[in-house]
Amino acid sequence: VAVGHRIVQGGKYFDGPALVTDEVRDLIEQLCPMAPLHNPAHLKGIDVARELMPDIPHVAVFDTAFFQQLPEKTSTYALNAEVAEKYAVRRYGAHGTSHQFVSREVAKLLGRDDLKQIVMHLGNGASVSAVKDGKPIDTSMGLTPLEGLMMGSRTGDIDPAVVFHLARQAGMSIDEIDHLFNKESGMKGLTGETDMRSVWGLIGNDEDPETQAKARVAMDIYINRLLKYVGSYTAELGGLDVITFTAGIGENDWRVRRELAEALEPFGVKIDVEKNEGRIGEPRVVSTPDSKVLLLVYPTNEELAIARQALTLL
Repeated sequence: VAVGHRIVQGGKYFDGPALVTDEVRDLIEQLCPMAPLHNPAHLKGIDVARELMPDIPHVAVFDTAFFQQLPEKTSTYALNAEVAEKYAVRRYGAHGTSHQFVSREVAKLLGRDDLKQIVMHLGNGASVSAVKDGKPIDTSMGLTPLEGLMMGSRTGDIDPAVVFHLARQAGMSIDEIDHLFNKESGMKGLTGETDMRSVWGLIGNDEDPETQAKARVAMDIYINRLLKYVGSYTAELGGLDVITFTAGIGENDWRVRRELAEALEPFGVKIDVEKNEGRIGEPRVVSTPDSKVLLLVYPTNEELAIARQALTLL
């Protein structure tokens, strides 16, 4: 019926799915500098699929489309306005297909369209969004997927002057710093591991206290970054009804969910230990009945979301 293509960066051009034409393909190519790890590969997928299936409509679904709805106060950097306009510098976000899918499914599950939600898409790449009444009001990723949470190999939020410092003091090139921030930092840079299961293994290894301590500090940084975004977004939302965990870590790592919930206990957040450590692969509540905020695990399904958007467009 159709071929749906996931595209990470849609820039300012796309606020929803688009039928792939030569013009649309060219726009996706123009956006490669803002998603150099992703858009070029997406283009190969589009080109090959269009060649193999020329008579079937192809639909591009953009990770940034959901966040085109962000208000200016959260999408705009405090950068010189002329420079920002000329080079299309703004906060585009990413993982929008997942954030949109999960936030809508949670609203349906709870039978409410007035929810104040925080969605945590936690995987090797990780992002968090604040969604109010079904619309996004903030998200952690910015111009690129580098901004925001600490990730498997990405720094997340960092003082931009670190770039100048490394260029001047270490003699590093822009490409070297780019590689360092995106590929050799985050959990990998602090522990040597990108898989959270391996990091927890290091934390539990009493035979190597030094490595154990480093891994514990890395996990503390990871949890603290989540905590800061929950606090910030709760204030932006004017309250909070539900925190939803999704993606590989969010759905499967009960220890991350527990440690974040424990840090939020002073605000009336209570996690049900048994439910939190229980079954996986299906939506479930992991908070206690008297928790002031509902804690949910909801498996994301970006393939289903892409299929739905493709069919809706057609």
